[in-house]
Amino acid sequence: MYSVYVYKALKQVHPDTGISSKAMGIRNSFINDIFECIAGKASRLAHYNKRLTITSREIQITMCLLPPGELAKHAVSEGSKAVTKYTSSK
Repeated sequence: MYSVYVYKALKQVHPDTGISSKAMGIRNSFINDIFECIAGKASRLAHYNKRLTITSREIQITMCLLPPGELAKHAVSEGSKAVTKYTSSK
């Protein structure tokens, strides 16, 4: 599912490194698990706030709560940049 993107990212960082299909399968499962966790927590936040739609705000709050410390700050920063880039391209 995410194999193409993982492979492209790997080649950008380590052009001479490969990844086995088994490792790629594990990576796909990991990404799916993380997205499922993010969506679940964001959904609960929206529900607590009596909202029917998950917005970037719920995702941002979730990313402050899920990963530990410095990783959370980095995730929120990169996520905000991605949302800004997406909305400015429309």
